[in-house]
Amino acid sequence: MTSETEQEAVQTPAAPVGEPQRIRSLDVLRGFALFGVLVMNMQAFADVFAVYMNPFAVGEISRLDYACWCVNHVLADGKFITIFSMLFGAGIALMAARARERAGRSAGVHYRRMFWLMLFGLAHSLLIWNGDILFTYGLVGLVAYWFCRLRPWIQIAIAMVLLLIPALILSFMHHMPAEDLEQMREIWAPTPEYVESIRTAMLGGWLDQLPVRVEGWIEMFGFLYVFGWRVLACMLLGMAMFTRDVFSATRSRRFYIALVVIGFGAGLPLASWGIHDHEIHGWDMVRCMGVGSLFNYFGSLLAAFGWIGVVMLVCRSGALSGARRRLGAVGQMAFTNYIMHSVICTTIYNGHGLGLFGQVDRFWQQVLSVAIFALQLWYSPPWLARFRFGPLEWLWRSLTYWRRQPFRRA
Repeated sequence: MTSETEQEAVQTPAAPVGEPQRIRSLDVLRGFALFGVLVMNMQAFADVFAVYMNPFAVGEISRLDYACWCVNHVLADGKFITIFSMLFGAGIALMAARARERAGRSAGVHYRRMFWLMLFGLAHSLLIWNGDILFTYGLVGLVAYWFCRLRPWIQIAIAMVLLLIPALILSFMHHMPAEDLEQMREIWAPTPEYVESIRTAMLGGWLDQLPVRVEGWIEMFGFLYVFGWRVLACMLLGMAMFTRDVFSATRSRRFYIALVVIGFGAGLPLASWGIHDHEIHGWDMVRCMGVGSLFNYFGSLLAAFGWIGVVMLVCRSGALSGARRRLGAVGQMAFTNYIMHSVICTTIYNGHGLGLFGQVDRFWQQVLSVAIFALQLWYSPPWLARFRFGPLEWLWRSLTYWRRQPFRRA
């Protein structure tokens, strides 16, 4: 959620990049991807996390709700978080290159940025919502920096190897110890008693919710040994794609059309077949979280390229200028808007707010996603007309350089 990535370049070691230096297509892509992330996260805001993966985790659902889950799974699940990981890697490469140009060094700035991002992520997880990705990005970003000066083809080759590690782990899930498999079954299809306990806690006060957030963060962190490799791989792909000008909308129209055709042509059918595989195996946990998950694992990576191609084609053509301006503004302050998703949604669903946890079906979840994102499309441009950054972008930047950055526009 790092709108500061291409902004972080400095004219002095502590000065933000000027407006003419922004790569507008990156902002537009980030803003577009933020909507996809919200659509997927909404399922985890609204009920126990199991329903994110397994639509039948808490019982039978309507055909409309199942259709919503299927559409989300095919078009969004894994696709937009993949794009964000790529953009994060692109931002690391861009910031490091510009910092070296102006100051001859970049490691210190980068590690401070990742340190503060990890603290932001930890606070987000424990105080607001445990589905945070910022901690993971900060932790993996520490390692990704080591690869930012490699040639693009080497970055791609390493990424291809890293992508195979989670796939191999998932392929051999059925060989896990029985007690580990039983724990996985509880995550995939929790007992009615567990579901009721989580719903009761989340419908209580903020302190009642805290143990659930702590437990959820520990579980999310536990999955890092599997999916951290993929996050790192996507960051390396993002570095290579940035170097090869993929994100700047300056490649040929044929190139971006090829991304769309190949990405969607292979990725969406793979993700769709994954649903069919779940169905024919009766939504069995070992199959669905193991070998059966590989259809969307690889399909989401390919489809992400398709979405990138679509956005770059629009940016390259100059079409939809108003939409691009608003999406770009949302993307420019994506860190703030991402955290705002959590603040708004936990206020809607949890007990300290409206108390709708476990009571909103998937169709209305999608309506809420559209409404929240429409709000962000509305307020982000006027905010940036008055201020240089979103409030959290400004805070992160000031902490990174340990110097108060200019906030208001002159």
